[in-house]
Order: sequence, then C-alpha cells, then structure tokens
Amino acid sequence: MAVQDPASDCLHGKKQLPAFTWEVRANDRNYHMQFKKKFAFCLTKKKYAGNAIKTAKYNIFTFLPLNLYEQFHRMANVYFVFVILLQTFPEIATLPWYTLLFPLSCLLTIRGLRDLIDDIGRHQSDRNINSRPCEILSGKSFRWQKWRDICVGDIVRLRKESFVPADMLLLCSSEPSSLCYVETADIDGETNLKFRQALLVTHQELVSEESMATFDGRVTCEEPNSRMHSFTGTLEWRGETYSLNSERILLRGCKLRNTDVCYGLVIYAGFDSKIMRNCGKIKRKKTKLDRMMDRLVIIIFLLLLVTSLCLAVASGFWARTFQEKHSYLSALYKHTTPAQQAFFNFWGFTILLSIIIPMSMYITFEFIYLVNSFFINWDLEMYYAVKDIPAKARSTSLNDQLGQIEYIFSDKTGTLTQNIMSFKKCCINGTIYGTGTGRENKQPPGSGLTWNHRGEKKMDCCDATLLEAAWRDSDPVLREFLRLLALCHTVMVEDKGDQLVYQAASPDEEALVLAARNLGYVFLSRTQDTITISELGKKRTYKVLAMLDFNSDRKRMSVLVRDPQGTIRLYTKGADTVILERLQRRGPNETFTEMALDRFAEETLRTLCLASKEVSEVEYSEWSRRHHEASVLLQDRAQELHKLYEEMEQNLQLLGATAIEDKLQDGVPETIQLLKLGNIKVWVLTGDKQETAMNIGYACKLLTEDMEILEEKEISGYQLHLPAAGFEMAKANCRSQSKDKILHTGEVLKEKKGRLWWQLACCRATDSQEQGSLVEKVFVDLATSCQAVICCRVTPKQKALIVQLVKKHKKAITLAIGDGANDVNMIKTADIGVGISGLEGMQAVQCSDYALAQFSYLQRLLFIHGRWAYLRICKFLRYFFYKTFAGLLAQVWFAFHSGFTAQPLYEGWFLALYNIFYTTYPVLSMGLLEQDVSAKKSLEFPELYVIGQQDELFNYRVFGVTLLHGVSTSLASFYIAFWAFEDSVGSKVVGDYESFAVTVATSALLSVLMEIILDTKFWTVLSFLVVTASLLLFCLFSFLTQSIDAFRIAPAVFRFPDASWNALTDPYVLLVVLLSLVVNTVPSLTVRLYCTITGKNTIQQVPVSLQKIRLKAKQEPEPSVELRAHVPRSSFHRRSSYAFSHQEGYAGLITRGDSLRAGGTRSAAPRLLHPETAPALSSLPSPSA
Repeated sequence: MAVQDPASDCLHGKKQLPAFTWEVRANDRNYHMQFKKKFAFCLTKKKYAGNAIKTAKYNIFTFLPLNLYEQFHRMANVYFVFVILLQTFPEIATLPWYTLLFPLSCLLTIRGLRDLIDDIGRHQSDRNINSRPCEILSGKSFRWQKWRDICVGDIVRLRKESFVPADMLLLCSSEPSSLCYVETADIDGETNLKFRQALLVTHQELVSEESMATFDGRVTCEEPNSRMHSFTGTLEWRGETYSLNSERILLRGCKLRNTDVCYGLVIYAGFDSKIMRNCGKIKRKKTKLDRMMDRLVIIIFLLLLVTSLCLAVASGFWARTFQEKHSYLSALYKHTTPAQQAFFNFWGFTILLSIIIPMSMYITFEFIYLVNSFFINWDLEMYYAVKDIPAKARSTSLNDQLGQIEYIFSDKTGTLTQNIMSFKKCCINGTIYGTGTGRENKQPPGSGLTWNHRGEKKMDCCDATLLEAAWRDSDPVLREFLRLLALCHTVMVEDKGDQLVYQAASPDEEALVLAARNLGYVFLSRTQDTITISELGKKRTYKVLAMLDFNSDRKRMSVLVRDPQGTIRLYTKGADTVILERLQRRGPNETFTEMALDRFAEETLRTLCLASKEVSEVEYSEWSRRHHEASVLLQDRAQELHKLYEEMEQNLQLLGATAIEDKLQDGVPETIQLLKLGNIKVWVLTGDKQETAMNIGYACKLLTEDMEILEEKEISGYQLHLPAAGFEMAKANCRSQSKDKILHTGEVLKEKKGRLWWQLACCRATDSQEQGSLVEKVFVDLATSCQAVICCRVTPKQKALIVQLVKKHKKAITLAIGDGANDVNMIKTADIGVGISGLEGMQAVQCSDYALAQFSYLQRLLFIHGRWAYLRICKFLRYFFYKTFAGLLAQVWFAFHSGFTAQPLYEGWFLALYNIFYTTYPVLSMGLLEQDVSAKKSLEFPELYVIGQQDELFNYRVFGVTLLHGVSTSLASFYIAFWAFEDSVGSKVVGDYESFAVTVATSALLSVLMEIILDTKFWTVLSFLVVTASLLLFCLFSFLTQSIDAFRIAPAVFRFPDASWNALTDPYVLLVVLLSLVVNTVPSLTVRLYCTITGKNTIQQVPVSLQKIRLKAKQEPEPSVELRAHVPRSSFHRRSSYAFSHQEGYAGLITRGDSLRAGGTRSAAPRLLHPETAPALSSLPSPSA
C-alpha cells in the first residue's frame, strides 16, 4: 500500500493538505530563532525545532508527579488510599493508618522504580544519538560539533559511512554531477542503494568552503509532515527559482555509501524530521487482565459497600430492639442513637472487610511479573550464539498478554528475511543446474578457476557440471547466458587493490553479477559508453549503444551493445510473464524452461528469464535515430520511449532462467505454520513491491497453494463509498468457500487510482464520520475473515494505522514485530511490541517491550512463556481471591451472631498475617512455576494457545464461580464450628469465643491449602516446601502471638493467650476441623472427577476445528516437488516473483555519465573538499585500468 499521507491523516477525521509556509534561509540562524508557535494555552515554543531528540517520558522534575498520576489510574491504588483515609478517624479505625500506608508505599515504589529504570535506558539512548559528531559550517569553515547543535538552515558536511543527522537538501557531493548514494536500512530495512542528486546550479557554483559560507539560498516548502516518500518545495537563489522534490532530499537516518563527501542544507531538524514524525508517542500499555482487574476492584468495592450498608442497617434495628428489651442498660446508650450506631458500624464494616482486596496481592503480582520476565531473559533456547544476543523482556508488566495474541503484524525485510540474495539455480538450454541436482560441491577435473582470484564471496550455487561446461566454453547458449549476466545490469564497480567491490542498486543484481564472476565472466569496469568484462581470463570491451531501463510496468531491462567483432546484440532480462511473450519461437527448450520455472516457483525462488537477439546495422541505425528524436521530446517522452523499447524487445531468443533465493531467517516457515495452528493470524506489512512480498509470503508458508488470492484489484471493484453490501458479499464468499482466502492489499493506497485505501482514508473528508467508520469496519471485517493479509508499499505511519484499525474494530490483542526505525510506530501502537536485534540500528529494540534476535523465537515467547505466564497469572488471581473470600467472609457471618457490631471474629494478628505468611507462598509458587504441559508439549500442541485468546482461565464467570466457592468454604468453616460450639465442646469444656475463632481460622486455612494442593499440576521441591512452610509459619506465629508472656507484656496487642494451644490439643476440636476440611474438599474433588471422566477439563479442551487442522497437518506429508506445465493462475501467471528490487533511473545515470568519473577515471578534481580528504580521493584507481 502506498499513498500520500493526507489519506492516512484522514483516518483521524480531517484531511490535511500541505501548507507551503516552511521557509528556510541558509546560514541564517537568527532568522529562524525569531519565529514562535503556540502549543498549549498561552505557551509558545520555537517554530523551528532543534535537532536534539527526546524519547524518554520523564525528567528529574516530572518523574514523581507524572508517575504517581499514572499509577493512580489503577482503581486499586485509589481504593487503598480511600481505606487509609478512613483509618485516620479514631472512632471507626480498626488498625493504625500507617500500617496500611507502608505496603502501599512499597507497591508504588516498586512500580515507580521499574518505570524509572526503563526511562533511564531511553535517556541513555537519546544521549548517545544526540552526541554523535558531525561537521557544521560555522563562519567560513567547518567545525566538529554534536548532532544536537544542528539548527535549521545550517550547512552540514557528511563523510562516507556516516549517518544523515537531519532532513537535508543535498547541495553537492564529491561524485560527478553531485550524485549521492544512500542506504536506508536504518529507516525501512532495505540494503538497496538509492541515489540522490543535487541541483545543477548548486553543483556548479558551490565549489569551495568560501562559496558555501556565502550561500544565501531560500527554500520554501511544505510544513513538517510524515510523508516519507514525498517532498515539494522551491529554492530561490540569485533571483532564480528552482523546483525541489524528494530526489534532492537526504532523510535523517540514511547512511552515506559510495560517496566520499557531500554537503546538505538542513530543512527539518529533530522532531520535525520525517522519520521522527513517523515514530508515534510512547503509550502506557495495560494488559487485558489489568483492565479487567480495574473493573473487578470497582465491582468488589460496590459489593463491600452494599454488604456494609446492609449490616449497618441491621445493626441499627438490632440496637433499637436491644435497647427496648433491655432498658436497664440505657445508661450505656445515652450518648448514641441506633442511627448513629448504624453510621459508625457502616464504616467499621467497610474497614473490616477492606482486606478482601489485599495490597499484598498487588505486590505479589509485580513479583510474579518480574520473575516471569527473568525466565524469558534466561531462556537459552532463545539465545542467539552467532551474535551473542539473548532474549530480553524490556517490559515486565505484559507477560500474561503474550498468551492472548490474536494478530501478529510483521515487517518483511530484516524480520522475516535476511535481505541477502544468493544465486541458487539456473536453467540453460534445457538443462537445470544448481543446488538440489546432486552435482554440488564437486570440482570439475582440470578446472583451476584462475579467473576468480579477485572474488571475495563464495557462490551458493556450486554445480560441478555448470563450472565444467563454462570452463570448456563449447556451448554458445551458455556463453551468451553468462555474458548477459556480466553485461546487462546497472552495477558500479570499485577496484580496491586485489579485489573488485561491486555496489549494486539491489541485492538481486549483485547476486547475478557475482554468479557470472564465479563462473568466469568477470565484470571489470564501465564508462559512460563502454563496459569491460573478462571472459574466462580474456579481457573484452563492449560499446554500450543504449540501456533500456527497468521499471515496474516494463518488468525488464535491456542493454544494446556492440561486441569487439562489431556485432550488435540486445541482451534482456526480466519477469517470465513479459519475456516469454516476446520470444521468436516456442520450441522444446522453451517448454522445458517454463517447466523449470514452475519448479523454481515451487521452491519459492525469485526467477528471471534471460533472452537475447542479434540486431542488424540497418535496424539499429533506424531505431537509434528515432530513439534520439523521442529522447528530446518535451511532451509524452516516456510513452514514446516505451514504444521504442517495446519495438526493439521483440523476436527474442530464450537463453534460460535464473533462480535467486531471498534468504529467510532460520525457522521462519515453521514458526508461521505453528502460529497458524495456534489460531494466530499473521499479517505482513512491508514497504516492498507486491511481487516481492507475495513471493516471500509463499516462501515462508504464509501463503499456500490451496489458498485463493484476493488482490486489491478485485477488492477495489466494490463501491466502498456506498453501503457495504458489496463487501459483505465478499466476506460471505470468503467464509462460505472451502478454500482459505487471502486478502492481498497491493498498491491500494495510490491516490490517482482511487482504490480502496484512498476511499477508506478520505471518505471522512467527503462523507459523514459514521460512513467513514462503516467503511473502516467493512475493510477490517473482510481482511480478518481471511487467513493471512499482506500489505505492500506501506509507510511507517500506515503500518501503525492498520494495527490501530484491527484493535479498534476487532478488540483483539495484537503483536507487532520489526527491526527498523520504520517499524517503531507500529511497535508502539500494538498491545505487544517485539524488536528484532538485527543488522540495523536499535530504534525498534529501544521502543519494544521484548527484544529477540530471530523471528523464530516467537514460538517459545508465545507458546511457552506467554501461555505459561497467562496460566500462572490467572491461577494466581483465582486462588488469591478464593483464599481471601474463604478466609475473611466469615467476618460477615459472625456479624449475624454478634449483634451486627463490627467486632472482628479473628485475632488481629491472624488477619494481618493471613495474606502475608499463611496463604501467600503456595499461591506465589503457583504463579511462578505452574505448568499444565511441558515446554515440548506446548510447541507440539499449539492449539492449547486458544485458551488464552478466548479468556477461558480468568473472566467474569470464573470470578463469579470463585466468589461462590469462597462464600461456600467460609460458610462451611463458620457454621460447622458454630454448630459444634453451640453448647460446649470436648473434654476440656472449650466453648469460648477465642477457641471458636481459632477453630474457624484453622478450618478455613486448611481448606484453602487443600484446594491449592489439588489444583497444582506441576509439583516441584519448592511447591512442597511452600505448603509445608505455610503450616509451620501458622503454628510458629500462633505460638508467638498467643503466648502468656506476650500477653503479660502487652495485653491490648496480644489478646488470645494460649487460644490455639487450648483448642487444637482437644481431639473434639480437631475432629470439627477435619469435618470442615472434608465438607469443603469433597465438592471440589467431585467436580474434578466429573470433568476428568467427561473430558471437560478446561486446560485440555481444544476446539474441534483446530483438532481437525492438527490431524490434517499430521496425516498429510509435504507434497514432493515435481515438474508441471505452465498453468496461468487467476491473479498471477506464476507465483514466483521476478528478481528486481531497485528503483528506476540507474540506467539513465550511467548513460548520461552522471555516476561515472570523467574519462572513466575516479580522480575528478577535488572540488569542495576538506584538505585532508582530497589526496585520498585523487589516489583512487581507475576502474578500467
């Protein structure tokens, strides 16, 4: 997808047309300093931003207030503050207020420190980037300064291999015609060289530092925006106005390649630069469970208030009845009325029951998240030894959401692929050569391969028969095939002593030229009108008569050359679909080549067909005359040249076909297959061409043979601005057919063609907002009903908008994975952002939640760590709530028998230690170590992942069941003891309030521990220890807090002297505790037995449809590759893409001589150079030497 950004901006509701009000004056800082702009209320800031960037959220002044503000967005923290405020009133306080303030402070401190550590990392990254050195023109000379010192209007000198610090207008360079080659790997992941060229006037006039210092040009252009691939403006200088476009602009983040020195005028700096405009803001991410917990806190608080209110009203009625019955006690009540008593009891009950939402749960929560993050960091299976990169959980609060992902949005270049092309196979004259033919790695006898002594790269395609045939030089078709590879390209060469270094516009071209070199046809040098190659050691120079450039419509390029014997030949390479229909004849070799192409397509290799023909002098003379006439036309020049190219490229003779592999990262196809089995939909969002993206789709098994491709051409047939009937039909069609459909949105966003995304993006500007939202929803419905989606030609901002659309309309949990600066916005927008630590810069990793070295590590991150984290957190929440309800709701039942006063049932120490020592450790152990199946089984059965997607383990229903379970346990524990204590108990005649409290407490504690024991699936030594420790701590603290000595020292603090000893040494009481334990455990055992017998165990239940998929995958082996006749497909003739990925224009640079040194030498006059760089340039050897 590719569109001008107004369309993407429209997704937010208003169309923004570029305003040409941005004025930049060279070498005039004072002019830019005077302008201010309003940004909030009455505050203003500089209109022209400085070049320093700040991606951190806090500074030394804002950290405390901003972090506290964010933390109090959690409802639980607000609730705890409310309870602390209640405790400050002595009339209703049950505990000193500072005892609750301490754990809350701990909780806020732990979370604050975590946020602070994350932000310090961002500050360090910002500091490193802002402190990069650069040369800025200051006065009449260039001085080394920092990136942060750059201002709009400054002139900056850049050297080879340095990064561009801001968006700059290229003024001139050391290359001929002020060309400048840049690599955009840090922006879009592509290693292709892209060229930029300065205006002729600045190239000719700005020849020294003095002329730079006096340069006073004025650039007028559009305001800063996020449109990466467009720029419109003018340069006014010396009374003349010159047009500027994106070909003159160097973007921040590009790397200077093959250009020794260049000079630029800063147009946009810092946050105004295009890449920073595409980065998006840092958003605080909350998990689904986090948001649900906020709602549950409100629900529990409302239940607590209702319960307290009911008990308070009851206490008022009880007090009135009691006073009427017992008038002789009226002296006790003369200062309070029943209403006042009810009022105080309401707040007393509120405080008493407030521990139903314990702070310890949230502190334990943070600890579990932290330890589960360490498990990710420590996983050796996700450690990439080649580059010494471990997996890194950069965020510690999102682990459980890794177990709930429904959509993955992936970048292509550098994430799925390595962006390394290798020549794998070829078909020449009816014979297939290359890997997989059984002839690899065997050196032909007598072949010394002496021609390749200057090569530095080993060829992947090492076929002994092909090497031997090339060495024998007896097959004229093979000779022409290899000659074509060495001649028909736009590669530049640099001679570095004993090595030739090729600089290609695309990795595909480089792979083909290297293959020819390895087979004895070495490209040595080129000038404006010649190209010199070595054929099996013999040097031959060909005169280049014309270069017929590649573009995406022609899908081919040709070169017309005169060989040393004087024969004129045309060499053409291109996509099979365009070459095969231009052949002179179709014989057996041609048919076999088509079958070979099908075979290469099966192996998802990128193919090119190679063809040539001999051109007569008469034909060439006539064509050359017309070509010259067409090339000087002012109108319709491109169309006329296209017709002439078409005319020349007819009646070709097929030489063969090449197959190039775009190397995928290890394990990508297997990972995508596994993700699909786990019911996760993978969307690929790439800036690449449609054909390239589709080919990678097949290579990584995202697209398969049984899928039907739905292209943007088919989508755009529907009238989207009308009600969505057409789209609904397509959606129904998608779902009703047996085959999987793939929505493939190609270059949908091109504004001129008025296709889907343009209408989608702009409809809010033309129609109502509701209509726009409807179109968005229809598009998302259609896309999500397909098995996979590939979006091509998307800008960084559009990547984020696509993620946002799916989040908005599907309410799904999304994960974005990428490795370049162009993926940052998408990573920030998705619920989970994963950065690949690759060849490119670290921007994606810096902004990510998790950093991995390889795409394939997603398997373990999601299916093992993610699923286990979700399972553990859900079980932890369930049992924390259960144990809290089971143990503490007995307070409510006790109120019915204590005159509805807010008197606690339990000893104060039991209430304080229940959630800290007695029951926390077994639940904590479950939250840290629980597993339902092993890591191996988790990967073997990815269908288990569906449980997290469907929120099966913790939802409102599960919470409701947990609440009822806790209520029933507390009822049984309380009323069994109450029934037993009704008169008197046991041999010691124990029937007092303290013994009763201890009996209820012990029954509840043992019932909770038994429930946890029954539900723990994965037992370790630690699991046994924590359960044992809980019981021992209960005994120890009961002994310490209920000893007679402690009572003597502080009777108000230690109120239950020897209560546990008296009660629990009585056999009768022990039998009561045992009875409670049995009554509470039997129903749980019965439910578990029923689930096991009927197979309805939640963890083991897998949806039927997924079982079928799994069964099918196991039963059907991979189909073997066999030769097939060429069958046209509905959308593409063949699913393999042609191997061209560079932009149009390189042939023009070569034929004009812009990219070559005058006279074929590299030693152009050292213009505009710093003194120390001039000798180095002039000493470069000539490529043709």
